[in-house]
Amino acid sequence: MQRSAAARAELLPSLWGAAYSILKVMKRIAIDMDEVMADTMQRCLDLYNSDFELALTPAHFNGRSLFETIELDHRAHVASYFQREDFFADIEVMKDSQSVVRALSESYEVFIVSAAMEVPCSFAPKYEWLQTHFPFIPSSRIVFCGDKSIVCADYLIDDNIRQLTAFRGEGIIFTAPHNLRETRFRRVSNWNEVRNLFLPESDRSLIAGR
Repeated sequence: MQRSAAARAELLPSLWGAAYSILKVMKRIAIDMDEVMADTMQRCLDLYNSDFELALTPAHFNGRSLFETIELDHRAHVASYFQREDFFADIEVMKDSQSVVRALSESYEVFIVSAAMEVPCSFAPKYEWLQTHFPFIPSSRIVFCGDKSIVCADYLIDDNIRQLTAFRGEGIIFTAPHNLRETRFRRVSNWNEVRNLFLPESDRSLIAGR
């Protein structure tokens, strides 16, 4: 028996309420860019080794940052890399990050959160890099900030210990040469491990089919 127009109208609020409840329980993941989605360290090493005729690799860092590892009189030169627009444009994508982020976005609210205020000239290049490699992420889900404690999310996947410590949700540390000694956070070392942590077995076919 068909419902009357009045009955259908009465049903709408409950349907909207159910839809809102479903949307409300979708958890939110904030994802850092550099050293998580973008292989920024390798880009730095490629330029550094070329400029100074060296063969530095991530193995040389052993829990230290780039600027703690390189020669003192090289630091200003390396810092200048971050002022170059082509520096960000040419960074390689972390293996499997595109397919996993796409799959995550079907089960979670995914936001890309970068501390771009540390390098203000990176705003446009970083945005263009995301548009090139992650075009399925809407602009409304891209956040450039300085202090990630302002980010309201359930999880933050980041390599930066300072940002993870300030974050109010659960920080997930993404392995990078400079954070190998950190033990306070759950750790993922690649995007396959991110997939295993956040996606149930039934959702993993989303990745295989892309």
